[in-house]
Amino acid sequence: MIKRTRSKSRASALVAIALSVTLVSAHASAAANYSIAFVPKNLGNPYFEASDGDGAKAIAEFGGKYQEVAPSTASPTGQVPFINTLTQQQVGGIAISAVDPKAACDALNQARAAGVKVVTYDSDTDAACRDIFINQATAEGIAKAQVDIVVKGLKGKGTVAFCSGAPTAPTQNQWIDLMKKNFAKNHKGIKVVATVYGENIDQLAFDKVSGLIQKYPKLGAIIAPDTTCIAASGKYMSTSSKKGKVLVTGLGLPNEMRPYVKNGSVKEFALWNPGDLGYLASYALKALIDGTIKGAEGDKFKAGKLGDYTVGKGGVVLLGPPTVFNAKNIDKFNF
Repeated sequence: MIKRTRSKSRASALVAIALSVTLVSAHASAAANYSIAFVPKNLGNPYFEASDGDGAKAIAEFGGKYQEVAPSTASPTGQVPFINTLTQQQVGGIAISAVDPKAACDALNQARAAGVKVVTYDSDTDAACRDIFINQATAEGIAKAQVDIVVKGLKGKGTVAFCSGAPTAPTQNQWIDLMKKNFAKNHKGIKVVATVYGENIDQLAFDKVSGLIQKYPKLGAIIAPDTTCIAASGKYMSTSSKKGKVLVTGLGLPNEMRPYVKNGSVKEFALWNPGDLGYLASYALKALIDGTIKGAEGDKFKAGKLGDYTVGKGGVVLLGPPTVFNAKNIDKFNF
């Protein structure tokens, strides 16, 4: 009887331990809220379709739930109601490409106060409004890549104009400012004559490019650090007498820019892989949700197929250097 009692007691203890482990495991699983929403600047933009699409693939890898919400047209306050709705839905994380550095801050901080982790990608908010910023590369590196293409193409002398996205876009404004300073300091033979904004709208960007050509008949180059503007520039040049006479460069998607490179409207342009950017943003959110990182300088996390990353100063994570695309290599890329 004693042996049976001890055996029964031991069995009961083992059952209790197993049940406890199961409950703890279930609690830990429930605590990891991998419901993640991407909030790009606007819907229908091929750049964000690429970045958010791979973000969704990453979320599927770690068993999360993906959604994408955004206004149809980019505007400084257009993202705010979507952020508020996501907070009410109690999502675990938000990945946002900010149209404006400040406009969405109150909404994002309300989300964070409710326990939502916030990662910015492609275009940052003020640092106080998010946990981590996934940056494409250093701003200096991106700006220099575009300047180098122009300096080589114009042989150090001529006029340039910028065609950008929204006038409030923080990251693009930073690149343009760095390029202007680079020209003024290191390439005094190149003068910047204008900056126009396509507002992430294809036809508007096309019209802005047309206006630049008409206003500045001796324009040497158009720099478009915006995928909508550079595609519009390539499209315009394809049927213009200025084709081959006005250098077009900037940041573009290979799949969009391929016909303009092949027909000689665009010689070279640069970009990082936007899919990798979204993929990295998802894994950064996972690490924040898991609590393995806080967004502090020196924090380390693994981003699936991309490998290991370290959070830098100001909560910034760098994807890597940009790639320069031209007729020799563009067919090797598909995004």
